[in-house]
Amino acid sequence: MTTLSPENSLSAMLSASFILVKRKPPIDKTEWDSFFDENGHLAKSRDFICVNILERGLHPFVRTEAWKFLTGYYSWQSSQDERLTVDSTRRKNYDALCQMYEKIQPLLENLHRNFTETRNHIAYDLQKLYNKDPLGNILIDKKRLEKTLLLSYVCNNQAEYQRGFHEMVMLFQLMVEHDHETFWLFQFFLQKTEHSCVINIGVGKNLDMLNSLITFLDPVFAEHLKGKGAGAVQALFPWFCLCFQRAFKSFDDVWRLWEVLLTGKPCRNFQVLVAYSMLQMVREQALLESMSGDAILLACNKLIDLDADELISAACMVYAELIQKDVSCPVMCSPLPPPPHPPPRSLS
Repeated sequence: MTTLSPENSLSAMLSASFILVKRKPPIDKTEWDSFFDENGHLAKSRDFICVNILERGLHPFVRTEAWKFLTGYYSWQSSQDERLTVDSTRRKNYDALCQMYEKIQPLLENLHRNFTETRNHIAYDLQKLYNKDPLGNILIDKKRLEKTLLLSYVCNNQAEYQRGFHEMVMLFQLMVEHDHETFWLFQFFLQKTEHSCVINIGVGKNLDMLNSLITFLDPVFAEHLKGKGAGAVQALFPWFCLCFQRAFKSFDDVWRLWEVLLTGKPCRNFQVLVAYSMLQMVREQALLESMSGDAILLACNKLIDLDADELISAACMVYAELIQKDVSCPVMCSPLPPPPHPPPRSLS
């Protein structure tokens, strides 16, 4: 992912400028196919494609395939034949993990109290999950979702199950057809976003960067948040844990933001700029009414039904402001450190 630097300041301004003009239609199937040659090799630069995704988004018919590139499920350098081989390998690896899980499940149940507790948490979360569309049709299979969540918990020692993962994985299941795709896309999504939604890895660092960003760009609001509004920022951890999923009016809006995070454009740690932009929506009221931390949190929790394009545009403008103020801003140039353990062998 890119960090802020003098070399990409022009790119930053161009990326932010799309809010000033009518956004072009999202990348459709015909245009997506034009990015590849007859053998399926990339004919356009990866950077060109990612900038277009930032500025325009992806048509739903393209999203599944594009996300396989964005997450690392497919290599950008692969051919069509190589991708068929990769998909077959991922399916076989997933089946092998399922077989392994079935064999060790009795052992986990008898010897590992955490497994039983986690399984109960997952069952409870899924029981509460509303999985019907406005017409009453079933959206997802909860049994398949439970299987993916349990397998992820057992196989990924970096990201233990946390409340909200069931909602995130549901969106992956809605996007793809097969269970192995759901499982691997979620694993690669966590990796690609540097586990920034995982409580014991990235969430705390995101909150620290958000505090630093407020201090850097808005010292007046920062002073209020350190005084009467104390505690509000630290209480915003659900934004990062769920990758802002509950703030939007539709699944398409959630996917729209997530695919931007996957591009690494316009900068690394873009999720912090998104959170800053949302917090700015309650700033005026918070200062005018001298709101307490609890009151600010309540106002933030009312930020729902947001439009993803508008929020991305606002966050891009924050990025442009950072470039203008100081290209070496420590908030966005400081990368998240790597996870404490190497990634599971099966993810490579």
